[in-house]
Amino acid sequence: MNYRNARFVTSAAGLSDCPQDSLREVAFAGRSNAGKSSAINVLTAQNRLARTSKTPGRTQLINFFGVEEGRYLVDLPGYGYAKVPLSVKDQWQEHLERYLNERQALVGLVLLTDIRHAFKDFDLMMIRWAAQTNLPIHVMLTKADKLKRGAAQNALLAARKELEEFPNASLQLFSSLQRSGLDTLEAVLDRWLSPPVES
Repeated sequence: MNYRNARFVTSAAGLSDCPQDSLREVAFAGRSNAGKSSAINVLTAQNRLARTSKTPGRTQLINFFGVEEGRYLVDLPGYGYAKVPLSVKDQWQEHLERYLNERQALVGLVLLTDIRHAFKDFDLMMIRWAAQTNLPIHVMLTKADKLKRGAAQNALLAARKELEEFPNASLQLFSSLQRSGLDTLEAVLDRWLSPPVES
């Protein structure tokens, strides 16, 4: 997959607005300050493909980026801190749950969590949800550049231990700033988005 060819296709307020031609798609989820948009921009080598902001919570819609025909990367609304009314947050939550539960083309979930504050309640909820629905989940410990190498490795080991009971989960360190962990992410996405080999 050539992720550098990714292009913005549409923003969906709800399930009915999602692209009808999708065959396989991978969704990126994470807390509002986990670095989700930065990771998508580094992956696609496009600085402004996914909107980044110093104010967490800017992604309020489900954003679809086409990679190849029928293949999409999906930027989900960030959860957690965001300067929006509670009623708006509740609406995001409802759209998010419907998308995750009912979207047939969804083949994998990439969960981004800040390595310094990994696995908050909502992160664990997403991991458990993926396990219950047998959806593969790939956890990215982002902002790995914020820790020294030894501390980052210790955080990785602690996270791996946390995920032992979830065989559907894989894990990696990632830094958008240093572009480290990009090969690992691309390999996971290739596996999920590539068409299955016909026997």
